[in-house]
Amino acid sequence: MLSSVLIAQLVALGLATGFLAGLLGIGGGMLMVPFLTYFLGQHQVAPDLAVKMAIATSMATIMFTSLSSVHAHHRRGAVRWDLALRLAPGIMLGSLAASLGVFAWLKGSFLAIFFGLFVGFSALQMFKDRKPAPSRQMPGTAGQLAAGSGIGFLSGLVGAGGGFVSVPYMTWCNVPIHNAVATSAALGFPIALFNVLGYVVAGQSVPGLADHALGYVWLPALAAIATGSILTAPLGARAAHRLPVRQLKRVFASLLLCLAAYMLWKGYAAA
Repeated sequence: MLSSVLIAQLVALGLATGFLAGLLGIGGGMLMVPFLTYFLGQHQVAPDLAVKMAIATSMATIMFTSLSSVHAHHRRGAVRWDLALRLAPGIMLGSLAASLGVFAWLKGSFLAIFFGLFVGFSALQMFKDRKPAPSRQMPGTAGQLAAGSGIGFLSGLVGAGGGFVSVPYMTWCNVPIHNAVATSAALGFPIALFNVLGYVVAGQSVPGLADHALGYVWLPALAAIATGSILTAPLGARAAHRLPVRQLKRVFASLLLCLAAYMLWKGYAAA
């Protein structure tokens, strides 16, 4: 069983990630993965397997965080449901391809390095704050199917809710930042659901998992973090509607850069 101190730490992590999920539409996964990797290591889980369990557990918590966050955004009319429904089928396909196939083959150190490089690139693009071409719009159904597949696939490899891809992508297509954040929160649930299904199936009979794991998902941590995140996700969503666009983008990009640097260090150290 987990110690009372660790449970308190996991709940605190949930409180922080829930707020960030509502504020930035990122699902909180990029903050959870490094901490969960550390906690699992303290439970004598091998480093490579700890990264995979952290990614899977992080994604599982997003199912709960997303529902809480998107409800708050929906009440303000910020969610573009037309975009969410068109992106969702591709997200399902990409998520299953990542979690059922590629995820199980890759080493945890590679996943950490890939995470750092991709997220760092996304953050730098947002800091540039280039204005998209006024004529650029979201693509048609086929284009959004492809975009959704990419978002679901990348999210499955790093355990994040997809906001680090979908928010920059939608703003690049001239979707206002507040709508992009809210719609990203809505996309977090299908991303998490289909990825977690893959993690559970792929993790069956894997030796060395932590106690009380369902596939790659560490259930005690899931319960503690989800409890905290559900409480604060609506608070983050309310804050998102009070911040100016430029400030929101810079907060988002600054967070991405810090987490990218940390995961690059972790990946190179484990390689």
